[in-house]
Amino acid sequence: MDIKYTSTGEIKLFQENLLRRELSYLDERSPFYKKMFQREGIDIRKIRTMEDLQNIPFTQKSDLQQYNEEFLCVPKDQLIDYVTTSGTLSDPATYALTDRDLDRLAYNEKVSFECAGTKPGDIVQLMTTMDKRFVAGLAYFLGIRSLGAGIIRVGNGIPELQWDTILRMKPNTIICVPSFILRLIEYAEEHGIDYRNSSVKKAVCIGENLRNQDFSLNILGKHIREKWDIQLISTYASTELGATFCECPYGKGGHHIPELVICELVDEKDRVVPMGEPGELVITNLKLEGMPLLRFRTGDLARFHYEPCECGRKTMRISPLLGRKNQMIKFKGTTLYPPSLFDVLEDIPYISCYQVILRSNALGTDDVHVKISLKENHPEIPEDICKGVKDKFRAKVRVAPEVEIVSDAELKADVYNEKVRKALKLVDQRDNNSG
Repeated sequence: MDIKYTSTGEIKLFQENLLRRELSYLDERSPFYKKMFQREGIDIRKIRTMEDLQNIPFTQKSDLQQYNEEFLCVPKDQLIDYVTTSGTLSDPATYALTDRDLDRLAYNEKVSFECAGTKPGDIVQLMTTMDKRFVAGLAYFLGIRSLGAGIIRVGNGIPELQWDTILRMKPNTIICVPSFILRLIEYAEEHGIDYRNSSVKKAVCIGENLRNQDFSLNILGKHIREKWDIQLISTYASTELGATFCECPYGKGGHHIPELVICELVDEKDRVVPMGEPGELVITNLKLEGMPLLRFRTGDLARFHYEPCECGRKTMRISPLLGRKNQMIKFKGTTLYPPSLFDVLEDIPYISCYQVILRSNALGTDDVHVKISLKENHPEIPEDICKGVKDKFRAKVRVAPEVEIVSDAELKADVYNEKVRKALKLVDQRDNNSG
């Protein structure tokens, strides 16, 4: 029977068996972890359970950057594909995959798309790049091919080309960043495209939250659905994770794939958090051949949900991300994360585009500067625009950043820069952060 439909206890035993194999593989093949085990006096034969795993030190992003080649577990002539991490918080790190790792990647995405309700014979339009050392686009292609569905590789951006492709080839599913869907809608409305009656019935969304912590659609998700009644499926993944958390059609969090990754949540004192509490996601790859990671700190903050899902899976489900640990903002005595600022801006109807810029100040706290552009001829624009935006912030998060109005074309060119993988809604220029 598929492990994802068994009990929580059986899933735990299954993962502990895979963990023991993984530790043996790392002890035999990984220069980095072999040194760690020797330095820390760790006898891997004594690491038998999930609880025992807590006796192993964390791996940090800085380790992957500083000792990159020491993570390699195979000769270089066995490496097939080279990618880099997105570098959200720092410089990107090189990550390499073997032929078997690519097969594993295909399996991961096949299972994820099946979870999302995608079937053989569906046609999926890929609105994210397969180049620029980006692993996600390749992963989607491999997974959809393995599933037996069709895929149209359009790449990111260019609403005109996206709509030309939709009207010509009639995909029923699109894969993209959710905020780009609003750009597609805007383009369709400006050019008389009947998008509501197009072939597209579902969007598999990456890179941005679509839901609140109670799994209801957040403001971005609501704005999309108010305009275009398509099914929205949220996913969470990263290069280091080596797996995907994908929602099923019930939309109650991303489902864990237990055969591919072990997940923990830890608090600020590095302790595993009690069930139901939020914490930083820590991952251990399973069945990766090239560069597997052990207790790797992702920097992402989330919750785990363990109650069975209506779809029948008994796997843990991950909440929408609360934020990134290194993106916590200390502003005027209030602690914030960027998603709360985005929610305020998404809910202001006359804002066309926005960007949040974080800077350090002389007091050792953070300054928040918001650039906005305006929709043309919108009937609700207040006379004092900046004051109106600040009032919205005070009402929702109690503090108000500085607000600057810039041209729509200038801001969109910056936010949707084709040189980067994700929309640049946040620019972190603080002294302790190079992101």
